[in-house]
Parts: sequence; structure tokens; C-alpha cells
Amino acid sequence: MATSNEVWLTPEQQLELSNIAQSRSLPAGYVFRAKLILMLAEHISFNSIKERLQTSAPTIIRWKQRFLQSGLDGLDTFHPGQKAAVLTPALRARILSATRKKPRDGSTHWSCRKLAAALGVSKDAVHRVWKEAGIKPHRLERYMASDDPDFESKAADIIGLYLRPPQHAAVFCVDEKTAIQALDRLDPVLPLSPGRAERHGFEYYRHGTLSLYAALDTKTGRVHGKTAARHTSRDFVDFLAEVLSLCPPQQEIHIILDNLSAHKTQAVRDFLQQHPRVQFHFTPTYSSWLNQVEIWFAKIEREVIARGIFTSVPDLARKLRRYINAYSANARPIRWKYADTTRRLRTNELTATGH
Repeated sequence: MATSNEVWLTPEQQLELSNIAQSRSLPAGYVFRAKLILMLAEHISFNSIKERLQTSAPTIIRWKQRFLQSGLDGLDTFHPGQKAAVLTPALRARILSATRKKPRDGSTHWSCRKLAAALGVSKDAVHRVWKEAGIKPHRLERYMASDDPDFESKAADIIGLYLRPPQHAAVFCVDEKTAIQALDRLDPVLPLSPGRAERHGFEYYRHGTLSLYAALDTKTGRVHGKTAARHTSRDFVDFLAEVLSLCPPQQEIHIILDNLSAHKTQAVRDFLQQHPRVQFHFTPTYSSWLNQVEIWFAKIEREVIARGIFTSVPDLARKLRRYINAYSANARPIRWKYADTTRRLRTNELTATGH
């Protein structure tokens, strides 16, 4: 190795650096440094090296000194990386405690990076603690609390009809989905294709609305539906008459429904007096989720209404009836369980499968 400040290469170094400089598989930084040393050994000026390698004088000086001190070994780079943080119980408790408090910048919840910066720890440590504890600050769940003083008895009555219905009786879950819009897209739909989701135009045209009455047979899972321009007490009574026509004469019928005012009018009371075999079971206030037909309404919303294109209200009614007929032809009972012991239900505490 030369003792002067100039770069001199042995034949072995010249050959190895030339092979590195011509390599297409080695790291680009290593190839760059080999070219730089070869050019210095040819006594090419700094300005020419800077122009040809698109680099700076400090970079040239640094790698020149590294080579003069350590030879080819000086051209290697070594990054040991950050030492892994040890998640002690104290650190876990500190992260979890801070997570439960609101950020001081006025935002509503923490992100991994934001909490890590506030606590002076790595974002990976925060992520590990959150994952172990099942914490997801970015998610939000809503619930509805019932103020019905008879919540327990009403809920037990309805759950009893699901789990142990009266022998030889029919149990229907009845409700109406109101103001379903017949929306027609003004722009053509771009269909699903590899790498691209189905796309709808932003603009649409409203053709009108209709209401859908539905009665779900809890024993079979089949649904009887009826569309109507409005959702009046008279329409509701007419729908009940249709439901009764599906059952054998004299069969006891139990109907689960919510507390909508249209379900408690004089016309409805007259209907119940005329048909004593029919018995209503009202869900507790703010607890319509106890009604299984709500699960089916969510299904038809996802599969027909949300992405549907309807050229008119009759077209909407036709497509709803077609779906109901196809659904009922292959229906199965809903496997339903109630897992909350309080007067509220979070969205992930209702299990409804079987379809």
C-alpha cells in the first residue's frame, strides 16, 4: 500500500476492482465505490470524477481515505441496525396506559407513530403491544342502549320463541324497510376486470321510493315480501292478512315486531280481535336488532339495493321480488345467538349465520 496521499493499486486490486465495477449483480453502491477508486488510481481529477459519477467532493475524499486506510475492506459498509427494544412489563403498562388517554394535539385517537413519538419508543414496540392486547384505536363501534324497564322480560320472551317455539305454532319476524330509493346511474357502469373493481358513476337520478314489508319464518328461514308505495297502518294490516294466508287455519301464530306507531293503531287492534290466534311480541325500545328479519334486511341491502341500478320504481319492485323468491327457494333458518347480558349490543356481538 502506498504511503502517499495518492491511490496506487496492486495487480490483484486492479483486477478485483475492475470485476466489481463491471458487475451487474453486486449492490450499486459497491460498484460505484469500485469505479471511484479505479478513477483515482488513474489520477483523474476530482471535477471529472464528480461529473462522471454524479457525486460530490466530500464523498470522493471519504472513500479515498477509507481505501488508503483499509484497502478493499474499506469499501464495505456495515450497518448493525437498531438494537431490538425489550418489551418489559413496565413498558407495556406505560404504552397501554397512554393509549387509553386522548392525544394532547386535539386528535381523537392515537396512531402507532404518534404514540411512539410521544413516549419516545419505536413504533414497532407500540404495534406489538397493541396487537398482543387486541387494541385497535383506529376502529370505532357504536351501540344503542335500551331504556325499556321491561327489557329483560321482553328480550327473554323473544329469545324463547327462537330457541323453544311453541309446538305446532308459526313464528314470524315482521318489519318494513321504508323509503328504498330507485336510483338510476347517469353514467355507464364499468364492469369488474382483473386488477380493477366495478365502478359506478357519481351522478344518479331518483325515480322514486317504495317500502318493503317482510315476514321471515324462523323455522324455515323463508321470507314473504310485499312492496308498497307507502308504509301506513292499512298497508301493514293487509300484509298481515297475507302472512296469515300462508298458514293452516287455526294454527297459532306469533309475530315479532318493533314499536313503530303503525304497528299499534286501532286498525291493527281490530285485526288482532278478529284473529285471536295471532299474538304480537314487541321488541324492547331501541332493540329492533332482536328481530331476525333485520339480519335479512341487511343482507338484501348489501346484495341488491346498495349497488343496484333501477330504471323505475316498478323495476325496483321487480328486482326485490326476484331476489326474495330466489332467496326463499334455498332458505335455511338463521342460527342466532344473543351474547350480551346488558341492555346494549355492539355490532360484533351478534352472530347470525346459516345463509
